[in-house]
Amino acid sequence: MTQLLGLILLSFFVTSICMVPFIDFLFYLKNKFGKKLADKKNSETPIHDKLMRGDEDIPSGGGVLLIVVLSILTGIFALLNPDIGRFNLKILLFTMISFGLLGFVDDVRWVLTRRKGKLLGLGRGKLLIIQTILAAAVATMLYLLGGLNNFHIPLVGNLIMGVFYIPIAALVIVAFANAYNISDGLDGLSAGLLLICLFAFLAVASSILNLPLASFIGIWIGALLAFLYFNIWPARIFLGDGGAFGFGATLAVVGLLTGKILALAIIGGMFIVIVLSSLLQILSKRFFQRKILPIAPIHMYFKYIGWEEPKIVTRFWLAQSLFAIFGLWIALLSK
Repeated sequence: MTQLLGLILLSFFVTSICMVPFIDFLFYLKNKFGKKLADKKNSETPIHDKLMRGDEDIPSGGGVLLIVVLSILTGIFALLNPDIGRFNLKILLFTMISFGLLGFVDDVRWVLTRRKGKLLGLGRGKLLIIQTILAAAVATMLYLLGGLNNFHIPLVGNLIMGVFYIPIAALVIVAFANAYNISDGLDGLSAGLLLICLFAFLAVASSILNLPLASFIGIWIGALLAFLYFNIWPARIFLGDGGAFGFGATLAVVGLLTGKILALAIIGGMFIVIVLSSLLQILSKRFFQRKILPIAPIHMYFKYIGWEEPKIVTRFWLAQSLFAIFGLWIALLSK
């Protein structure tokens, strides 16, 4: 426990030192190469554009710094502790870096096309295909190299999935990568929700004596605490797709490594609520030609009806805390 707390403090200290010059660097790049777009008359999301007005002045890309810090500190931890199993650390870093690179490429493409007067990333189709390929690779490594082929369900027991573990795990990874990205819309929302999830999984990893997993989560928590200081309202920096995709996918892998898929779904409950609100909106428009809500996801709806941003974020954090406590209870029941 002493080592774990030390890792959290070290990660927080290192990230805090790096954060201010990194934000200044992003502002420099934004002022030099950025281009502010005029309001688009024929925007497909006019309500969303109106609600997010002003956020275009805040630099995005904090996830890149966090992934670099996490990778370096995790690598140093692994070198200083050669006796611990390193598979968990390797698969977690591979997931975070690969999905982070995908999001970073999307961010860069978005910036380059924005300078030409457009707003285009890689596109939903291409993103989903690449995400699926990466998730399938991670799931295959979990199955073949990690020996994972089961999910534990309370009151039911271990469900041996065999080779079907791979598509199910891949689906979970893609779902959480996109759920996290969708939740990254208000100052401090996604980072705060993730932080609460990680504290719950830190307890789970400690209860099953998984030192590598607990150590990685501890390093992650420290970095997120430092980032959240600058990300809460009014934000000075955003995570960006690099951090959002990387963190969402890695959260899914953390849950998969514990073998408690039901606990993962509950602990990450607010991410699921957010992504379901967007999914239902999309399906309703496609099949019924009408919207369920004036705007989705659900946190943007609350902003639309007049709730102040800090109020929305704080109440989502409170709801996430209840999900995390319930999910942790479920996980410990099936320990």
